[in-house]
Amino acid sequence: MPSAQIIGTGGFQPGDPIDNATIEKYVGPLPEDVLSGLTIEQRFWMIDPETGEHHDSNSGMAYKAAVRALETAGIEAAEVDLMILATGTPDYTLPPSVNLVQERLGVESVTTLEIRSGGAGAAHGLDLARTYIEQGIATTALVIGVEAISPAIAPVFLETEPHKIRMRDRMPLYMFGDGAGAIVLRAGEAGGLRRGAARAIGGSRKPGIWAIGGGTHAPLLQQQRSKKLVDLKVDVVGAGDFTPVMVSEALTHTLAAAGLAAADTDWCLIPEGNAGWMLDSMREAGVQTAEWEALEGRIFDNLAMTGACGCAAVPLFLDDGWRNGQIQPGHRVAIIGVEATKWMYAGIVCDWTAPTPAASSRVPA
Repeated sequence: MPSAQIIGTGGFQPGDPIDNATIEKYVGPLPEDVLSGLTIEQRFWMIDPETGEHHDSNSGMAYKAAVRALETAGIEAAEVDLMILATGTPDYTLPPSVNLVQERLGVESVTTLEIRSGGAGAAHGLDLARTYIEQGIATTALVIGVEAISPAIAPVFLETEPHKIRMRDRMPLYMFGDGAGAIVLRAGEAGGLRRGAARAIGGSRKPGIWAIGGGTHAPLLQQQRSKKLVDLKVDVVGAGDFTPVMVSEALTHTLAAAGLAAADTDWCLIPEGNAGWMLDSMREAGVQTAEWEALEGRIFDNLAMTGACGCAAVPLFLDDGWRNGQIQPGHRVAIIGVEATKWMYAGIVCDWTAPTPAASSRVPA
């Protein structure tokens, strides 16, 4: 049975970085303890923050990340026979963004799938690609995670004085960024992805993040008359309470699916920011496990420099770790994605085989 090997990655974030001082100018300050708890120092937006004008798009960012990943892998777009895209902020309800990327890549015929499970989406996509490759259905796969969140949050501050913006409405501006990451997989003989794990454990628990508007939940005329066409609600307290539970279960489930112990891994990618905050929260929630103890010093992400970017987080951070030489051939990497909208997670372990890229390819997109 062939194995699904990661042979290249690529990342893209639009425009210049926007630091916290700039966000404060637009929406007002956050309490210092809240700001430090977010652990985010900058983010990137595809909009002009002064005017709200779009300088890019969801599918445009996905295309740029895909091109970079394909170039690094040494693969032509025509060789891809499976394309999976994860996003919660597509250009349109239909057609799917994955098919817009397919068109821009010039691929006439390819199997395509689109996933909407937020931060868990890219890890979901990797496990689906693994299944297709192992079963011989596909040989070369492209998995993309992309998010365009800034258009939804810009109305909070455009044409509104900062002192008039409520504290809960300021939070998303400090948290979220835009971007895309892509991962190329190819059938190989050894190493690569192990069987993954996924679960939605929200049940009757209310969403931690809720993007309301633009769908079919209410009459469109009624939505048009509302104050905001899209209202992004974030339950910061709820997310802080339940995310450690979700992450702890995700790690345990992922390692079990791979038949491994935490000590068998070299790195664990979890896009949740400050690992110290996570460990403290787990202790308080009583969900700290032996797996977490064994991973001390081996958890990484790049949240502080990218902002929270949903489906793009896992592939963006994986690309950063690989290009910077942190992830090297022979390393075993546990990849965990979690999503607070309805409390979902997905995880997968990769026995890394891709050589470290040349220094010239390490410059950020």
